[in-house]
Amino acid sequence: MREVHTTVNNIPMADKKPTEIASLGEFGLIDHLTDSFSVRNASTLRGVGDDAAVIAAGADEVTLCTTDLLLEGVDFDLTYFPLKHLGYKAVVVAVSDLLAMNGRPEQLLVSLGVSSKISVEALDDLYAGIRFACEEMEVDLVGGDTKASVTGLAIHVTALGRARKEEVVYRGGAKLHDLICITGNLGAAYMGLQLLEREKRVLRGVKDPEPEFKGNEYLLQRYLKPAARKDIVELLAEEKIVPTSMIDLSDGLASDLLQICKASKCGARIYLDRIPIARQTTAFAEEIHTDPVVAALNGGEDYELLFTVPLALQERVMRMGGVDVIGHITAENTGAYLVTPDGGEIRLKAQGFRDKE
Repeated sequence: MREVHTTVNNIPMADKKPTEIASLGEFGLIDHLTDSFSVRNASTLRGVGDDAAVIAAGADEVTLCTTDLLLEGVDFDLTYFPLKHLGYKAVVVAVSDLLAMNGRPEQLLVSLGVSSKISVEALDDLYAGIRFACEEMEVDLVGGDTKASVTGLAIHVTALGRARKEEVVYRGGAKLHDLICITGNLGAAYMGLQLLEREKRVLRGVKDPEPEFKGNEYLLQRYLKPAARKDIVELLAEEKIVPTSMIDLSDGLASDLLQICKASKCGARIYLDRIPIARQTTAFAEEIHTDPVVAALNGGEDYELLFTVPLALQERVMRMGGVDVIGHITAENTGAYLVTPDGGEIRLKAQGFRDKE
C-alpha cells in the first residue's frame, strides 16, 4: 500500500494518527493546550494551573476569577436531577474554586445553552436554585448569556471574588512535614450518584415509577445539593490560619492531592484509617458491592476542602472542628501513597478525564 504524506514547511511527513484525549488525561490535556501561553500583563498574578486566576486589584487585594461548564448527559442527568438543585449546585461548583484560594466570592455570571425541550417554567426552577445559592453565599448575579443548543442543556458559570494578596492560597505552597487536612467526609456524593443511576435502571419503562431512597437521603443531598465550605474559610480566618496549599475536592481525593503534589513538588502519605467516610456511604457501598475507600479516593464532587498547614498548627486546626488530619507532606522523590493499617503502601493515581458511560 502506498504511504500517504503531507508537508509541513515543504518537508514531506507521514500522516500521524490523531491523539486521543483519554491518552493525556484531563490534567495532561489542560497542560498540553496551555503550555505555550505566556503571561503578558503585570496584573495577571496567576493564570492557568490553579483553582482560580489571580488578578491584581490594588496594593493589598486581588481579584479571583474561575469558570465551570456543566453539560447535560456528562455532568448531570435531567431524568433525576431537579432543576432547582442543579441551579444551586452550579453555583457551588464555581464558588468552591474561589474558596479553595482562600477568597471571598462576590459576583457570578451564568450563561446557558438551552434546547427546545426546556420550557420557560423549567428555567424558572433552574434560576430559583441559582437565586437561593446566591442569597445563601452572599453572591451577586451580575450577567450572563443565553444561546440555543441542539445537544441539551449547558450551564456555564463564571465566579469572581476577592482576597487579601498575602492571604491567597495556591496549590503550590505545601512544605515538607506539613499536615494534610480534609473537611467533612468523602465518597457520599459518588454514592448518591450510584443510587440515582441504580433506580433509573431498575425503573426504566415502569409507569409511574417510585424510586426507593429511604435511608439514603444524606447521599442524595451530597450529590444533588453539595455545600460550598465557606464556613471553613471563615473559621480559618478566625483562627488566623493561612494554609500553605489548598484545593477543592471536585475530582476525588487522589487526583486532587496529586495536583497539590505536582504544584508543590512534593510527595505525600495519607492514612486509610484516617479518611473520613460517613456511615451511610459505607452502608450503601456494601449494598452495591463497592469499596467505600475507592469512592472516597476517586468518586469526586464532594466539594470539600483539602489543605495543608505547618505541623505546629495542628492544635489550632483541630480546634476548628469539622477537619480531619489524614496525613503529611513528604519529599518529592518519595511519591504519593495511601498507607494501609498494616503499613502497606498503595500508590495514588489520578483518574483524569472520564467520559460518562
